[in-house]
Amino acid sequence: TVSCFKHSLELLSHFLFLLTSFDHRNSQFKMIFYCFVLPLCLIGSKTQFMCANRKCLATVHLCDGDDDCGDGSDELKCSAPLTCGPNHLRCNSSECVPLMWSCDGDPDCSDSSDEGPERCGGDGVFIRRANCTTGEFRCANGECIRLSWKCDGDPDCKDKSDEQDCPLLTCRPDEFQCGDGFCIHGTKQCNKVHDCPDHSDESGCVNATKCEGPLKFLCKNGECIESSKVCDSIKDCKDRSDEPKKECGLNECMINNGGCSHICMDRPIGFECQCPAGYQLLDKKTCGDIDECENPDACSQICINYKGDFKCECYDGYEMDPVTKTCKAEGKSPYLLFTTRHEVRRIDLVKKDHSQVVSTQKNAVALDLDVANNRVFWCDRFHRKIYSAFIHEASDPSQQVLLVDSPLQTPVGLALDWLQHNLYWTDSGDKSISVASVDGTKRHVLISIDLSEPRALALDPHHGFMYWSDWGTRAKIEKAGMNGVDRQVLVANNIEWPNGITLDVANKRLYWVDSKLHLIASVDLNGAHRRTHISSAQTLGHPYALAVFEDRIFWTDRDKAAVFMANRLTGRDIHALAENLNDPHDIVVFHQLRQPQGPDSCNLGGMTNGGCEYLCLKAPQITEHSPKYTCACPDGQDLGPDMRSCISFFFWQTSCLSVTYHIVLVFAGAPRNNTRATPSPDIGYSLDESEDFPQPSGGVSQADAVPNLTTAPSGSPETLTPLDMLKSVSSQESKAMGSHSTATSLVVSTTPPGDIPIVATVVFGLVCAGFYLVWRNWRQNSTKSMNFDNPVYRKTTGEGEEDEIHIGRTDGMGHHTHHHPFPQGVSMGVVGAGGGTCPQFIALSILPYSHRSSLVKTCSLMFEVDNIDQAL
Repeated sequence: TVSCFKHSLELLSHFLFLLTSFDHRNSQFKMIFYCFVLPLCLIGSKTQFMCANRKCLATVHLCDGDDDCGDGSDELKCSAPLTCGPNHLRCNSSECVPLMWSCDGDPDCSDSSDEGPERCGGDGVFIRRANCTTGEFRCANGECIRLSWKCDGDPDCKDKSDEQDCPLLTCRPDEFQCGDGFCIHGTKQCNKVHDCPDHSDESGCVNATKCEGPLKFLCKNGECIESSKVCDSIKDCKDRSDEPKKECGLNECMINNGGCSHICMDRPIGFECQCPAGYQLLDKKTCGDIDECENPDACSQICINYKGDFKCECYDGYEMDPVTKTCKAEGKSPYLLFTTRHEVRRIDLVKKDHSQVVSTQKNAVALDLDVANNRVFWCDRFHRKIYSAFIHEASDPSQQVLLVDSPLQTPVGLALDWLQHNLYWTDSGDKSISVASVDGTKRHVLISIDLSEPRALALDPHHGFMYWSDWGTRAKIEKAGMNGVDRQVLVANNIEWPNGITLDVANKRLYWVDSKLHLIASVDLNGAHRRTHISSAQTLGHPYALAVFEDRIFWTDRDKAAVFMANRLTGRDIHALAENLNDPHDIVVFHQLRQPQGPDSCNLGGMTNGGCEYLCLKAPQITEHSPKYTCACPDGQDLGPDMRSCISFFFWQTSCLSVTYHIVLVFAGAPRNNTRATPSPDIGYSLDESEDFPQPSGGVSQADAVPNLTTAPSGSPETLTPLDMLKSVSSQESKAMGSHSTATSLVVSTTPPGDIPIVATVVFGLVCAGFYLVWRNWRQNSTKSMNFDNPVYRKTTGEGEEDEIHIGRTDGMGHHTHHHPFPQGVSMGVVGAGGGTCPQFIALSILPYSHRSSLVKTCSLMFEVDNIDQAL
C-alpha cells in the first residue's frame, strides 16, 4: 500500500504542471485545486513542497540555491548556515562564497553584499584593489587578471581593456609566435625553458597537450590544470570553470548513480561514467559492446562505425578493391629496392622477379629514394661514403655521384627529406645523427649525445619529425624534430635489438623489427597503441630492415638470406619474394604515394634557403605557431645574432684565451717585457730538444721523454702583446695533434715560484680543466668501440674491411719509434729565476690523447708534486 501511494504521488505531481495552464479564475480549476491538489500536497507534506505559484516540489530541492519553483519561493525562508568556511565569506543573504571573490568587481552574493561599500569601501561603488601583483595586469576598470591573459585574443577584463592596444606582430617563418603575440626564435620552442611570458613556447611539447586522467582537469575554455587545483577557492581557469559554486563538494553519484548505467566515479567537479572490461561508453552514460572499428583489422585504412554495422573507406590516392575490400594505391605498380652488400637490386611485385640496379659495391648497407626525381641514395660502409645516381643510370659506375666524400666512421642508416632536399644519416662509429644538403656540400651534426648504437632512420617531412632506432646498452626508439629539438623516447620497454624502422605515412604508425626478440611491432607516432604483428623465431630469423605499403609488410632477413612479405593487418600470408641472396640489408618501396608532395618550407615567399647562410632544416610542427624551419651552421660554428648567419668558434676562443692571458699576468705580477717566444721560419715557434730533461727515478720510456724547455734572455728587445701570444698552429701541427680544427698555442713567461698567488693558480686551473673536458668529450666521440653482444653489425664481411681501433692519433702511427709528448715545432720558452727549469705558469695548446702520460709526468717534475691528480 505504501509503495502504491508513493507511485501515485509521483504521477500526480507530474500532472500538476498541466494544471498551471488553466485559468485560475475558472471554477473547474478551483474545484480541482482545492479538492484534489491541495489535499495531495498536504498529505505528502513530508516529501512535497507547494510553491507560491501552486506547484508541488520535492523537498530535496528546497534551499539548494536554485530557483526550482520558478518564482523563487523554494529559496525563501531558508535557514542561514551558522558559519562559513575559513576561506569563505558569509553574504548578508546567508550565502557562502569564496573569500577571494569579494571586492573583485563581480557581485557573487545574491544581494551583492560581497561588493558592498561596508566591505569594499566607497559610496556604493565597487572598489577594486589598489595595486595588482607583479604577475597581474590591471584592467581599466580596476580589475586584476593574470599577466599572461593580456593580448591572448580572449577578453578577460569586463571592459575588455586587456585586449586593447595589443601589438600586431607578424613573426618570421623561422620564429615562434607566443600566445601574447611576441616572437621568439624557433629553436627556443620545446627547449624546456619558458621563453614566452605566457609559457606558450613549452605548451604541446612531448604529449603535453593531453589533458586526460584523474590528475588533470580540462577547463571549459580549453586550459588544462592539475585536478588538485579544482574547488580550492582559487581561480585557476580563466573562465572560473574550476570553481563553480554549486558543484564543488557535490557527489552526483549519490543520486541515481549519476545516471550511469554501470560505474559512476565522482570528480571534484561533476562525475564520470565508466564501463567494466569488455564494454565502452556509447553516449557518456550508457555502456555497450565495443564497436567493430576498435578492431585494427576491421578496415585497411578508414573505419566508420554505425549502429550495428560499420563501413570501410580509403585515403586520397587509394581505391577500394571490390574483391578483397582493401585499399590499393592508384597509379603505377610499386616495386622494391634492397641492398645485398655488393649491389642494389629491384623486385617487381607483379612479376615477382628481381634485377640489378647498382653493381660493384663493396659493402652497401643503407638505402633511400627520391621518387619525384627517380634517384637512389646509398652509403657504403667499406668506403665510408654516401653516393647517389639516377635509377636508370645507376648500373654505370661513371654515373654514380659521390655526395659525402669525407670519411665517415660507420654509416648504417640513411633517409632523405624529399621536401626540403636534405639528407640524414646515422653513424654508429662516432655515435651521431648528421644532416647534409642533398648535393653534400653542406654538413652538420644534429645529435651526438646519449646515443649508443644508432641504426635505422625515418623522416616525416610534412610534420618535421625524424625517428631512429638505437640497439645499444639501453635499446630504444626515439623521436625528435628534423632540426634536432624536442627529443623524446617513443619505445623503451620490451625492446632489445631494434634494427629497421619505417613509417606508414597513410595510417600514421611507426613499424620496427627486433632481431633479438624476433618480432615486428608498431606504435602510433606518439608511442602509444603498441601492437605486435608477427612474433616467431622460426619466421623471423634475423630481420634487419623493413618497409610498409598498402596492407603489406616487406622485410629482409640476414639469417635466411631472403626478402619476405606478409599482411600487416593479420601477420599472415607470409611468403618469400627473393631467396639465396648475399646478405640482404636495407629495403625501401618505390611509389609516389610513399613520398607525398608538399611545400618546401625553406623556399616560401621568394626567400631562397629561408635566408640561412648555411643549412635550412625543417622544424617540428608541434602547434600552429611553430616555426616552419630553423637555420644550422657547420660544425665548429654557431648562429649569429640574427639566427641566420654563422660565426666561427675561433673568434670566441681567441677572445677567451686573451682574457685568460691577462688574468694570469695580472695575478702573477709578471712584467710584459718578459714574454718572448722563439720564432720558427715555417711554423712560428720551435721546440728546443737539444738538452736532455732529467728523468724521474722510475724511468721514462723513449716515447714519453720530455724535452728541455729553454729560456730566452730576460733582456731581449723583442716583446709580444697579448694578441701576439695567440698563434695559429699550422696544418702540419693540427695533423700531428690529431685535431681537425685549428689549435692555438699560448706562451707566457713567469716569475719565480715563490710568488705564486693562490687566486691566479685557481683561475688557470679552471681554464685548463675546461679545455681538458672539451678535449676528452671530442676524444670519446672519435674513438671506435666494439660491442660483441650483437656482433653481426660490427663486422659484416671478412673480405678485407679495414676496421682499425686507434688509441691515439699521430702522423707516425706505426712508423716511428719516438713520439714527442708535444707537437713538433711548438716551443714553450719561459724565463725562470736563478736559472730554474720549473716555470710558475705555463699555458699549453690542447694536446692529443697519446701525449697525456708524458704531460702528466712533465707536470709532476715541473711543479715538484708527487700526486698525479694534483699535477693534472
